[in-house]
Amino acid sequence: GSNSPVVAIPTPQANVTLPQSSQYELSLVPDSAILDGRFANNGWLQELPRPLSKLTWDNAALVAPATAEELGVKTGDLIRLAAGGREVTAPVWIQPGQAAGAITLPLGYGRTAAGNVGNNVGVNGYELLDLSTDGAIGVSVSKVAGSHKLVSTQIHHSLEGTGDARHIVRSGTVQEFRDMVANPDELSFVHPVPHIHADLFPDFEYSGYKWGMVIDQTVCTGCNACVVACQSENNIPIVGKDQVAVGREMHWIRVDSYYGGSIDEPEFFSQPMPCQQCEKAPCEPVCPVGATVHDSEGLNVMVYNRCVGTRYCSNNCPYKVRRFNWLQYAELATDATELSLANNPDVTVRSRGVMEKCTYCTQRISMARIDASNEDRRIADGEVVTACQAACPTQAIVFGDLNDPTSRIAAVKSSSLNYAMLEELQTFPRTTYLAKVKNPSEAVG
Repeated sequence: GSNSPVVAIPTPQANVTLPQSSQYELSLVPDSAILDGRFANNGWLQELPRPLSKLTWDNAALVAPATAEELGVKTGDLIRLAAGGREVTAPVWIQPGQAAGAITLPLGYGRTAAGNVGNNVGVNGYELLDLSTDGAIGVSVSKVAGSHKLVSTQIHHSLEGTGDARHIVRSGTVQEFRDMVANPDELSFVHPVPHIHADLFPDFEYSGYKWGMVIDQTVCTGCNACVVACQSENNIPIVGKDQVAVGREMHWIRVDSYYGGSIDEPEFFSQPMPCQQCEKAPCEPVCPVGATVHDSEGLNVMVYNRCVGTRYCSNNCPYKVRRFNWLQYAELATDATELSLANNPDVTVRSRGVMEKCTYCTQRISMARIDASNEDRRIADGEVVTACQAACPTQAIVFGDLNDPTSRIAAVKSSSLNYAMLEELQTFPRTTYLAKVKNPSEAVG
């Protein structure tokens, strides 16, 4: 539980002198979600895809591709880590960018008295913890028979298609950004291909509010705080390892991970992907029962009671952000438990057979609208803060009314780094991105 005594886990140090007999260096680190194990019984955190690996419901020994080749193992194979007369058997996860010869094992797993959720998940790295060292320890490593099924969401809801033609993650150096500002009429890393605006249908004029969002990829670290904040706010169920394995995780916002460069020294890109709230949404015209519609403020909203689960909308969504509830996770009202009583009362608890997705926290918008109406005024800039925005530690997410020219969202949307995802499809998303700006040494000056 959260009242458990805190164990001081040393921070792994670089250039640790390893014992002569040790060929590999093991770093035991707190897990990014369950920390030292105190949150192991929290299903939200167990199911949260980890940064970089996107693993859920497990820990694994992270090894470099070169190390895996040396050991003759692949992802999911088992290895024995031994040091000081103690040993742990753990599954392998091959991680691009991991230092050759270095193995990382997250702590907090392998518990037996954590609770129904946290029991017997993963392997116990504490068996090898040596508090007398500077952090990393020398270990001997050997492959053992058998394998373990690891579940990662990395390739779920994939967008990239073939080649680089889709220009999903856009990034450039500081110098390229300066060149773009100096020559705004030329193609740049933000707008790499010419784009012609053409549409058969007239644009809708929004006389009231016009909600929009911008996500800054330069400051996004891929920490996934937005994912679990959205899950808490919107009563999104966890589905368990077996269902995640077949692509049925329910998160309304995911953080896509992309790699660039070489497998040993890759660049890493994080891209949060909520519903893009398309102005001309492909999901809307294909719904036979009018369950997904556009409202007067530009939101692509869901009428859950109309949905009959055709999933046509999900098939027609190029961003793959709609989630279908396959199983009955919701508690019946007559069977209220401590967990069901923790649900957000402002948000419907959905039943099976219903499609659901991000709604820009419409319940928060409605609350602000009521308060503003009672005081005979417009909703103020910054008065509506979405759950993902509130949780973001780097303030990468900006939300507000695009009809307010003095708003922060209007200023950010006017940035020369602003671009729409898959803009060639002309869905005109309300959620847009700021291209990532890097500052390698050659760009400084």
